[in-house]
Order: sequence, then structure tokens, then C-alpha cells
Amino acid sequence: MIVFTTNFGDIEIELDMKQTPVSSRNFLKYCQDGFYDGTIFHRVIKGFMIQGGGFTVDMQEKP
Repeated sequence: MIVFTTNFGDIEIELDMKQTPVSSRNFLKYCQDGFYDGTIFHRVIKGFMIQGGGFTVDMQEKP
């Protein structure tokens, strides 16, 4: 279980290591390396999806 702490509360994310081992390990590595620290959710569609990690709070694109 991964927990994202946001200004609006925590978001719990469960990875399906059995069905998506490569993507799960990749995402976990980004989290452990702090890649998402200081980034924002720049696209939110309620009840469907959130997209983030690509931009900082001042809308600078992450390399």
C-alpha cells in the first residue's frame, strides 16, 4: 500500500504486483526515490482518474 499525502487528505494506492509486476515495481521505485515529492495533481476527473507527478507546484515540468 502506498499513501500519497495531499493538502486534501491522504490517498491510498494498492499495487497489483501479481498482475502488473513491472509497472508496480517501477512506480514503487519512483516513490521510494522521492520523484513525486513537491509535484501536483494537474488533472482530476472526479470518479474517474487523477493525473500527476509531471509538474511542480509552480507548473515547471519534471525532467
